[in-house]
Amino acid sequence: MDEPRHIESSRLWWLAPLVLATSILAVLAVREIAIRVVHPKPSFQPLTVGPPILDTTLGCLGAIFVFGSMVFYEDSVRKYRRVAIVVLLVSFIPDVLLATSHEMGGGWAEASFLMIMHVVVWAICVTLLPILAIPEKRAGTEP
Repeated sequence: MDEPRHIESSRLWWLAPLVLATSILAVLAVREIAIRVVHPKPSFQPLTVGPPILDTTLGCLGAIFVFGSMVFYEDSVRKYRRVAIVVLLVSFIPDVLLATSHEMGGGWAEASFLMIMHVVVWAICVTLLPILAIPEKRAGTEP
C-alpha cells in the first residue's frame, strides 16, 4: 500500500518546464519523421509545427495538474497512471476520426503519427513526473 506523498513546491517549478520541454522536443522529432515518411499534404494542419506544440503544451499542463492533485492520495502513482492511460485512449478518437473521414487530406498514415505523438507524451508524463516529483525515502529516515 502506497503512502500519501508530498511534492515539494520547488520541485514542480523545475519539473513542469522539464516535462513540457522534453515532450515538445520528442513530439517535434516524431513530427519530423512523419513529414519525411508520409509527406503529408500542406492542407493537413495537424502535422504543421503549431498544432503539435499547442496540443503537447495543453496535454502536459493537464497531466502535471492531474498528477499534482492526485499525489497526496494513497496509491497515487498507480491511480495517476490509470487515469493517464484512459486519457491516452480518449485522445486517439480525434485521430481516428481524421483518418476515417480523410478531412484535411490525411489518412491512416498521418493519423498514426499523431497517435505516436500522443503515446510519446504519455510515456514522458507517466515516467518523469512520478520519478522526479516524489522524493525517495532514504534508508534510515523517518517517513
